[in-house]
Amino acid sequence: MNKYQLPTNSKMLSKEFVYGVATASFQIEGASQQRLPCIWDTFCATEGKIADNSNGDIACDHFNRWQDDIELIDSLGVDAYRLSISWPRVMHQDGSANQDGLNFYVNILDGLKAKGIKAYVTLYHWDLPQHLEDNGGWLNRETAYKFRDYVDLVTKAFGDRVHSYATLNEPFCSAFLGYEVGVHAPGKVGKEYGRKAAHHLLLAHGLGMQVLQTNSPNTLNGIVLNFTPCYPRSEKLEDTKAADYADQYINQWYIKPLFHGTYPEILQELPLAHQPDIHEGDFDIIAQPLDFLGINFYTRLTYSAPTQAGEFYFEHEHMTPKTDIGWEIYPAALTGLLTSLNERYELPPIYITENGAAMADEIEAGEVHDLDRLNYYQLHLNAVNKAIEQGVDIHGYFAWSLMDNFEWAEGYLKRFGIVYVDYKTQQRTIKRSGLAYKALINERNTQPQQ
Repeated sequence: MNKYQLPTNSKMLSKEFVYGVATASFQIEGASQQRLPCIWDTFCATEGKIADNSNGDIACDHFNRWQDDIELIDSLGVDAYRLSISWPRVMHQDGSANQDGLNFYVNILDGLKAKGIKAYVTLYHWDLPQHLEDNGGWLNRETAYKFRDYVDLVTKAFGDRVHSYATLNEPFCSAFLGYEVGVHAPGKVGKEYGRKAAHHLLLAHGLGMQVLQTNSPNTLNGIVLNFTPCYPRSEKLEDTKAADYADQYINQWYIKPLFHGTYPEILQELPLAHQPDIHEGDFDIIAQPLDFLGINFYTRLTYSAPTQAGEFYFEHEHMTPKTDIGWEIYPAALTGLLTSLNERYELPPIYITENGAAMADEIEAGEVHDLDRLNYYQLHLNAVNKAIEQGVDIHGYFAWSLMDNFEWAEGYLKRFGIVYVDYKTQQRTIKRSGLAYKALINERNTQPQQ
């Protein structure tokens, strides 16, 4: 297969539909000595936290290779590039601007604009400055207001160079993985932490949106949430109830406050010590109008009745077939997710801001024939198209990721890129999946528009 196949009448073949690629600052930039330390630096330096004992000190060396990487992005023919800003690179500890760090991003934004590539900027993709974590991090309500100040500084510096801002990427991961189960930075473990961190992250989002509405009213401003649809393992009432609880805890917790100004019903079931500290007016701040909602999707999970007292559900292992990171490939869950959210909430335009697969890639004779990833993308592009056919207002799709990079707790062991990176030489090689993506975009641009 040389390109992805979509129905000839698909809205995804119109020139209005945005195709892009995505990255995140800590995962690709390197140059760790030229910014403040962040929580992921500390986490990487903690023995046993990263699978291959690696870190983000060099990563893909994007800090030094950004010009070549813009040429690479341009060669794919994409409409847009989703990148994140490193908070510790653009601000000093006293809150003043780090002009060198800001200039790095301004140069990238100018480079993208010169190529006609729209910049979709994520303001927070997990790399919290360590000095803020030392003061409590996302468990400290004040961090939300520090985020507001950071958004103010960045948006004033970037001016009209940005097409779209997302406040946060995947607050579920920051809160649950970072502060509840501890497999991500900062590595805290405790059910008394997770919901508190989540609330302060959502508060930061709302405060950030208020700044964006003032400083950058002409950009598309929103948030990016990840969803892992929760399926019952059987049709038994106790299993369907468990799956619903899991969905509330994992998925709805982060979207319901944005549109309904409240948390899901499971809040009332939690012990008081596990509940967030909600101040009067918080939901008014959180539920700001959104220009778009970014949705990240990779897989689904299945659930059955809890096996231990005090639990709400039992989460099963991923079923087959799986990607190299061990996640089930189940594209029907993406269509189901999109249609169900569309029924439940009054949504703004949606962008699929991340979708992709880790596969065990091998480079042979300068080529990567990642047909497994190519098949994953084909299935999921069709799943998005099915949701559009059922009335979901989806405006774009971003492949995760532009290139292989530092995959958080997995280090460099898992490759998500449509571009292969040789970490020793930093040579980039477009994979078959990336060439097919390029061909799809090129075909769309040469088709007569209906």
